[in-house]
Amino acid sequence: MSKQIHCLVRGRVQGVFFRSSAQREAKRLGLTGWVKNLADGTVEIVAEGDDDALKEFLGWVQRGPTAARVERVDSRWRGYTGDFPGFRIVD
Repeated sequence: MSKQIHCLVRGRVQGVFFRSSAQREAKRLGLTGWVKNLADGTVEIVAEGDDDALKEFLGWVQRGPTAARVERVDSRWRGYTGDFPGFRIVD
């Protein structure tokens, strides 16, 4: 079953290749959506796809790439929309 997850990732998550690593991980898992930096230093992610793939992705988000220090992830599950053709980095 396909779903969507929305995440706000807090900690040292900007300037550590979080967005490009998230994009690579999402593509590996067959997810679509986007990731972007916010002005307050957090990273926002919207991802869609298979429930199991999203759970695996959320596990990765809670760790992040090696240079990151994830302090907190606020996540909210939503219904699948099918709005995204791929997974991209938004500026």
